[in-house]
Amino acid sequence: MDNITYEEFQRMDLRVGEIKACEDIPGADKLFRLVVDIGEERTIVAGIKLHYRKEELIGKKIAVIANLEPRKLRGITSHGMLLAGVEKESSKVVLLTLDRDIKNGSRIS
Repeated sequence: MDNITYEEFQRMDLRVGEIKACEDIPGADKLFRLVVDIGEERTIVAGIKLHYRKEELIGKKIAVIANLEPRKLRGITSHGMLLAGVEKESSKVVLLTLDRDIKNGSRIS
């Protein structure tokens, strides 16, 4: 694992986001299209479909990298990335969530 400097870490804009909507993407068996409120609504494409049902995602407060360069996946531009723990052996994916309520868009530091 390579170290990064504190200055490099500070360049990442980590924000609290709330999942407002979740949709299937036609032809994608691993991806959801999420609408996430990080103080403004963003579309994020996430490969969590095998690990979560749409209904359980709505209203979840998650950690989001807000300043990641946009990337087009399955024709949809994703404006950020949610953070999750991934268990290497089982490929289990668990979203990083907050244990208390805090305003959408709050900075994570």
